[in-house]
Amino acid sequence: MASSHDALGLERPAGFDAPRHLSASRMDVFHLPALGACVAEARRRLRALLAERGVDDDVRDDAGLVLSELFTNAIRYSDSERIACALRVTSSLLRLEVADQGRGLTQPQPREAGVDEESGRGLLLVNALAAAWGVHPCGDGQGRVVWAVLRRD
Repeated sequence: MASSHDALGLERPAGFDAPRHLSASRMDVFHLPALGACVAEARRRLRALLAERGVDDDVRDDAGLVLSELFTNAIRYSDSERIACALRVTSSLLRLEVADQGRGLTQPQPREAGVDEESGRGLLLVNALAAAWGVHPCGDGQGRVVWAVLRRD
């Protein structure tokens, strides 16, 4: 499968199943059903992987919040059956990717929620915590990947 690099020079997978292909050499990957009950499991798995790699508590907390938002959005807006989560850690950065099956009608984008709205602020949180984030289609045209890069320092 083809891949390309983002603005920070980190490799991005070409398709929904690409993270599984890359997991042995460069990325940790897990797949979960696209259910609200799986958000906590995704966060738990991420925190365990980051602890194994020596990432400090503050960065693990921020990464957990970012993953929760991206996973929740993939469930809420894509009508996917499963969600792929990928993690790549370098000495100074960590990159999270959440790949859905692309059945949503809109691209993720931050919005201003009203003061009495209970949701709608997730991507603003991602924007505040991440050094960069974005969306790209899977190389096979079947889904999209929302990624975020956090600094470790």
